[in-house]
Amino acid sequence: MSNDDRSSESSSRNPESVQPRRVEVDDSAASASYANFCRVTGTPEEVLLDFGLNAHPFGQNAGAIKISQRLVLNYYTAKRMLAALHLTVQRHEEAFGVLETDVQKRVRSAGKADRPGS
Repeated sequence: MSNDDRSSESSSRNPESVQPRRVEVDDSAASASYANFCRVTGTPEEVLLDFGLNAHPFGQNAGAIKISQRLVLNYYTAKRMLAALHLTVQRHEEAFGVLETDVQKRVRSAGKADRPGS
């Protein structure tokens, strides 16, 4: 058994000793789009993330939300993405405070802050 074989064998037994690989990324051809709506669905093999723009996020929609982007992932990639998003949001909240996802609570909180004596 070579040294390389032994190091990969010991790494597979102790996954925490494995260093993350540095991946070079070329995003020069990437396009960016904004979404304030996301729908998550799945099949037994894949996770589908649909992104779109909800023009009336606080009221009733006049029509269907048009999906502009669909991301299809296998469950392994989806789980890695979940971990990366969780870490990113956790760091943001540590720096800037907790993000309230309930729109009604955010609206009420902002209204109270605007009133004198609140």
